[in-house]
Amino acid sequence: MQHNQNIEQTADILRLAVPKMTALNIPVTPENYAIWYEYFAESNLNLKRAIDGLIANGVVFTPSVTSGLYNRFIEERSPEIIENVQIETHILIKSLFNKIDQMTEGTASFGENLSGFSEQLQQNPSSEMLDDLVLNIAAEVEQVVADNNRMKSDLVTLGEELLNLKGEMENLSKVAMTDELTSLNNRRAYEVFALEQLTSFQETQTGCCLLLIDIDNFKAFNDTYGHLIGDKVLAYVALALKNAVKGEDFVARYGGEEFIIMLPDTKISDAVIVAEKLRTRISAKQLTIGKETKQNLGHVTVSIGISNFKTGDDVDTLLARADKQLYLAKSDGRNCVKYYIQD
Repeated sequence: MQHNQNIEQTADILRLAVPKMTALNIPVTPENYAIWYEYFAESNLNLKRAIDGLIANGVVFTPSVTSGLYNRFIEERSPEIIENVQIETHILIKSLFNKIDQMTEGTASFGENLSGFSEQLQQNPSSEMLDDLVLNIAAEVEQVVADNNRMKSDLVTLGEELLNLKGEMENLSKVAMTDELTSLNNRRAYEVFALEQLTSFQETQTGCCLLLIDIDNFKAFNDTYGHLIGDKVLAYVALALKNAVKGEDFVARYGGEEFIIMLPDTKISDAVIVAEKLRTRISAKQLTIGKETKQNLGHVTVSIGISNFKTGDDVDTLLARADKQLYLAKSDGRNCVKYYIQD
């Protein structure tokens, strides 16, 4: 199946699909975009009925839900659909450049016509020919003005369209890189940042440290008080981590009760100081639940493993060494910091 929408129809679909994905906190991936493009294009009625049913029943579009939609209604045609969606997304951008080209061509044509008029004037034309020349020049000027006014209007409209689309795409990108529960960067964002830091280290040998942080006995919080309280513990630790970073420092929820902090341009000794301050700050506060009952949850503690880049590293080896140090911290009684000493 090929999409045959013209520019206006494509723009209409983009205006509907992208904001809807933003509103539903659906990450911008080719697969997800294909689902919602198909939905608003109404070219896949079974998909549309399924999504309408989910919306009517208040179902949250979690990764598993969107994955199910993709697998059921899109996957068999996915290469063709994604290719078409990508092509049609570029239509607006291409049309903008086409308008600019048309304006340039119109201006060039006007210049050529003026040159022709100038040559005729140099041939000492009669008064009748002069009258015709004046009329022709006036007509040319009028046509160029009209064309440029029309082009200007079209360019303004397309420019607004592209700016809106750019803004929506940026919002979707943020959603795709953000952990929903804690509002920290997520694992995907960490992987992108870590690769950037590895490249920087390989080029400049500038130090970068990684802190792998795990909440001690987190399972006990969930088992004793339930997942809602467990989520509050995660949010508390996330806020403490967020407040501890500054400048180019990077913090993310890696998954479950594990978090990561990356400290660019930082020596291992300085990273240890940061980790110890963070560990102490988290463990100092006594958590309570309930505005009236003030049920005491006790102290939350974290264990932290630290590593830094060395020659020959990749992102996985850096993380593996930090994970080994975290394991040592857990084995040594928890609520402590262990770090890798570079050879």
